[in-house]
Amino acid sequence: MASTPAPPQAPPKPTWDPRSPQLPFPWLRPTIRIRLTLLYGGMFLIAGIMLLSIIYLLAAQALHEGSGQAFTVTGSDYDVSSPTCPQLDAATSQAQFSAFLKQCDAVQRQHALDDLLSRSLLALLGLAIIAFAFGYAMAGRVLSPLGRITRTARAVAGSDLSRRIELDGPDDELKELADTFDDMLERLQRAFTAQQRFVGNASHELRTPLAINRTLLEVHLSDPGAPVELQQLGKTLLATNERSEQLVEGLLLLARSDNQIVERKPVDLAEVAEQAVDQVHGEAAAKGVVIRGEQKSAVVQGNGVLLERIALNLVQNAVRYNVPEDGWVEVTTDVRHGQAVLVVSNTGPVVPAYEIDNLFEPFRRLRTERTGSDKGVGLGLSIVRSVARAHGGHIVAEPREGGGLVMRVTFPV
Repeated sequence: MASTPAPPQAPPKPTWDPRSPQLPFPWLRPTIRIRLTLLYGGMFLIAGIMLLSIIYLLAAQALHEGSGQAFTVTGSDYDVSSPTCPQLDAATSQAQFSAFLKQCDAVQRQHALDDLLSRSLLALLGLAIIAFAFGYAMAGRVLSPLGRITRTARAVAGSDLSRRIELDGPDDELKELADTFDDMLERLQRAFTAQQRFVGNASHELRTPLAINRTLLEVHLSDPGAPVELQQLGKTLLATNERSEQLVEGLLLLARSDNQIVERKPVDLAEVAEQAVDQVHGEAAAKGVVIRGEQKSAVVQGNGVLLERIALNLVQNAVRYNVPEDGWVEVTTDVRHGQAVLVVSNTGPVVPAYEIDNLFEPFRRLRTERTGSDKGVGLGLSIVRSVARAHGGHIVAEPREGGGLVMRVTFPV
C-alpha cells in the first residue's frame, strides 16, 4: 500500500518586507529634485571655482608687473620709516635698503593676494548656497507637474478612476505626458464602468429566475405525497439553486464594492466581528472548531453591511478550511499605530507562501479550482479584498507556523 506523502512545509517568513522599504534618512532619498539641485549647484560651483582661479592668476600677474619699477636712492642724508615695513629703519646702506624694500613689497603683494583669495572664497561660498537654494526652488517648480501626476496616480491606485490631472501650462513634454495619462484613465474608467454595469445587470437578471426556481422547488418538496426519488432530486436541485444564488449575490457585491464608498458612517469593527462570530458559531460547533479572541473597540468610517461581509467571509473561511480535530479560530480587533485592525487567524492545512496571492483570485483556492467545492462559491476573499480597498484599507495574508493562515485587515481611522 502506497504511503501518503507528507504535506509540504510552509517556507520561513522573510525578516524584511520588500514592498515597503524604509530608508534610515528619508530626506536623503535620491529624488529627481535633489539630483537636479546638485546638478545646478555643482555646475555653478565648478564655474565659480574656474572664474576665481582666473581672477586670482590675473591679479597675481598684475601685482607682479606693477611692482617691478626700478628706483634709485641718492644722497647720504635720508630717513625712511614705514609701519608695514619696520625693517627699513635698520637699513645702513643703499643695497640693504633696496633689498628690504623689495622684500616688503613681496610680502605686501602676497598679503593682498591672500586677502583677495579669502574674500573671493567667502563670496563664492555665499553664492553657492544661494545657487543651491535657487536650484532647489527652480527644480521644484519645474517638477511640480510630475508631483500632480504622482498624486493622481496614487489616487487612481486607490480605485478612484474619476481623478484627472488636467495640467495647465505650456505645451511641453510634461503636459503631453499628463494628457496621455488622462486619456488612459478615461479609457480605463469606461472599461471598468462597462464591466461593473455588465456584472450588475447580469446579476439582477439572474436573481428573478433563480428565485422562481427556488419557490417551485420548495413547493414540490412540501408535497408529502411526492416520491422519495423526486424528494431527493428536489433537494439536490434546491442546493444547486442556492449555490447559484450565492454566486450571483457574490458577483453583485463584488461589482458594487469595487467602487469607493461615498456614504460613510462610524462603524465599530468589534461589533462587526462579534456579529460575524455569532452567525458562524453554529457551523463552528458542528465542526468542533473553537472560536476565541478579544474584540476591542476600533471605529472606522465606512459601510456597516460591507464591513460585516468582510468579517463574515474571513471567519467562515477560517472555520471551513480548518483541521478535522482540535481546530480553533482567533478573531481580534484593535487600533494599532493609528489604524483599525481586524485579525482572523486559524489552524488548518499548511499554505505555501507562494500560493497566498492565488487565494484572492475569484473562483480559485489552494491548488484547486473553487467552483467544484461545496464550501463556497470562491468569491469570499475576492470580496474581502475589494471591500477593503473601497474603504481605503488593505488585507495581508500570512502562513501560520504549523498550518493555517493569519488574515490581517487594516483600515484608516
